[in-house]
Amino acid sequence: MVNLELRRDRIVARFRDKKSEWVIEPRYWRNPIIGISVLLILPLFLSSYHHILAMFTTANLYAAIAIPLSLQMLGTGRVNFGPQLYLGIGGYTAALLNLHFGWSPAMTLAATITVCAAISLLLSPTTLIAKGLYFSLITLILPLTFMDVTFIWGDIFRGEVGLVGMSALLSFEKVSWNYIAYYYLSLFLMLSYLLFSDRIVRSRFGINVAAINENENVARMMGVNVDRYKVFYYVMPSILTGIVGWFIVHTFRTFAGVTYLPLEFMTKILIIVIVGGRAFLYGAIPGAYLISIVEDSLRGLGPVNYFMFPLILIALIVFLPRGEGLWGLYHKRRPRDYFPKLHVRRD
Repeated sequence: MVNLELRRDRIVARFRDKKSEWVIEPRYWRNPIIGISVLLILPLFLSSYHHILAMFTTANLYAAIAIPLSLQMLGTGRVNFGPQLYLGIGGYTAALLNLHFGWSPAMTLAATITVCAAISLLLSPTTLIAKGLYFSLITLILPLTFMDVTFIWGDIFRGEVGLVGMSALLSFEKVSWNYIAYYYLSLFLMLSYLLFSDRIVRSRFGINVAAINENENVARMMGVNVDRYKVFYYVMPSILTGIVGWFIVHTFRTFAGVTYLPLEFMTKILIIVIVGGRAFLYGAIPGAYLISIVEDSLRGLGPVNYFMFPLILIALIVFLPRGEGLWGLYHKRRPRDYFPKLHVRRD
């Protein structure tokens, strides 16, 4: 029998040894609802501005990469400097199967998940063996090595040119409908990742991971299977990142490793995590939108863009609250913790 408890800020349902909670106090859900509502109505005012819709679609994809990365930082207790490795694996898997074997987007999605799961499971022991700087260096080298492979086997991966002409997820007669549809699809993907990560952080599963992140030896003494958690938190975010690569392939219908595998792209994602607030889940969204707007605004400056963009990013890191980014500015005015937060170990 299900027992319901009505508390001041939530409803609690208990069935045997399981418990579910639904927050009813506005302070916990008001701001997320306002933010999501703004993102939902944006295309209604920007339907004729295709360039802006494409920029916001890219921002959603940036956030969809930063959110799993933040979750991985908590679950493994390691800083991954190469999350774009699985972006490249997922993208090339989908592109090659679609171009050479005619697989549909649904089939390439299944293949992307399978390939990313297999490769990440194969590489997951690095989270157990390498610590601190050594793990970061390994993850930094892997995507750069993969990028070299795309040049060495240029007849397959097409080097700097990349692969083009993949099947589209959606195709409408009006061009504006395509931009709107892909914006909403990318928004749905990003919000799905956010909801998934949010549920993990709030669950008992997330509490065990927080204990591992705080002190692995103490967590082991408490009976937590540390190795299993680390493998899971390396594999699952890697699969989620690979799905973003699949989405890019079937949205923009082009994919080039030289765009997504270099250090510049990795730095951009890490900056989003830092600017939004280091490992604050909700902070990845404003961080991604801010970086996308700054990047797009500076492109009109020509070659000066290559100097201005890094300087602006450095300024954001220096002047925003250390470790808390944009979230820190909000948190100063509203000190209560309404949103899920991941405490990342410093060592």
